[in-house]
Amino acid sequence: MVKMNGQEPARRGRPGYDQQSVLNVAVEVFNKHGYEATSMGILAENLGISKSAIYHHVPSKGDLLRLALEEALGSLEAILDEPGASSGRADDRLEYVVRRTVEVLTGKLPYVTLLLRLRGNTEIERSALERRRQFDHKVAGLVDAARAEGSLRGDIDPRTTTRLLFGTINSIVEWYKPGGKLTGKKLADDLISMIFDGLHLPAAARIIA
Repeated sequence: MVKMNGQEPARRGRPGYDQQSVLNVAVEVFNKHGYEATSMGILAENLGISKSAIYHHVPSKGDLLRLALEEALGSLEAILDEPGASSGRADDRLEYVVRRTVEVLTGKLPYVTLLLRLRGNTEIERSALERRRQFDHKVAGLVDAARAEGSLRGDIDPRTTTRLLFGTINSIVEWYKPGGKLTGKKLADDLISMIFDGLHLPAAARIIA
């Protein structure tokens, strides 16, 4: 293999596919059939290549799952390290994290869908579910902090607030269709408005019949 600047060139894999394109198709198939029900033969059929060609890109089906879950989890976890999530008022940080979570979900919809449908039947799945719980726990901490500083109402049980918040966000994977009139940004705007402002119009803006 010819080296450039002392380094080996990036591995390109079989013609027509690189690892990312194989991963994209694999995630679609996992979501359609379920991870456990998907064999390497089914993946090869959907890719239009042989099973040996898939092994050229990844050692196993489990490695495809691990890479796919890292795509989702790594993006979600990175949100908490962004300045908007780590400084300022707790309610502003919570709003920022909710907005960015929706952006990641809509931008990486198949990957996050796979994450949310895990059953925990393998070590890879259980590890991913634990990382997801840690992310949820940190967001729940922002809810508690916002309540403590007086920026969120305190008459609703914080566990209820957190569960409804995550339930609303996670439900997006079941109905959102990328490429339609509802963009990811508009969805995030609408969700933020509904969660933090509610559905009632301000009294001054209501039309009295």
